[in-house]
Amino acid sequence: MLEFSHFDRRRYPTVSVREGYREWLASYETTVEDEMDLVLLEALESVPWSLVERAADLGCGTGRTGAWLRARSVVRLDGIDLTPEMLAVARGREIYDQLVHADVAATGLEGGVYDLVTTCLVEEHLRDLRPLYRETSRLLRPGGVHVLVGYHPHFIMTAGMPTHFDRASGESVAIETYVHLMSDHVAAARAAGLSLAEMRERLVDDRWIALKPRWEPYRHHPVSFVVAWQKR
Repeated sequence: MLEFSHFDRRRYPTVSVREGYREWLASYETTVEDEMDLVLLEALESVPWSLVERAADLGCGTGRTGAWLRARSVVRLDGIDLTPEMLAVARGREIYDQLVHADVAATGLEGGVYDLVTTCLVEEHLRDLRPLYRETSRLLRPGGVHVLVGYHPHFIMTAGMPTHFDRASGESVAIETYVHLMSDHVAAARAAGLSLAEMRERLVDDRWIALKPRWEPYRHHPVSFVVAWQKR
């Protein structure tokens, strides 16, 4: 793990994860782009989504990932999140069988029963990846898959841009962000008994530039990634 402060070019005031997502909630659904995460889920070829009988969505937020999973016929879906206000929105979608207020590294969910565990746009807020990977491994049945979508460390380091949102006043605020190299993920996953099944990276392209014209200097740079880990 690398401290984000080494790369920070924005110098936004920074708040905790729970405080930040509670405040971001009002505009969250309209500011998080599907290009960051959902297109990467779509690109995975190693995960038979329609055959998943039981899944856990860790850091489920408002239920964006959960809605995507339900649309692919996942039979049973549980979610956990640290922010009660986010959970309230997810509950209103009526797509989860169970929603729990908990940390992604200590969910309290039943172990060894999930075909799939997802964590989307969560890892950059964790100081240490190892507890997350230990928990996802505990939750998975043998042969189950952990799909993780993250904010690409290259982009965080090159652009110096943390996860952030704009307050109603127009002030930009950063949410606690850490930089994890891909080797950090590999080490944490291997230690938890997980093997790499697939990895893909999302580059800044025409679709991104149309959404965020100021990102033109980062064209062809990786902005997010997805990895599928399988429990041995």
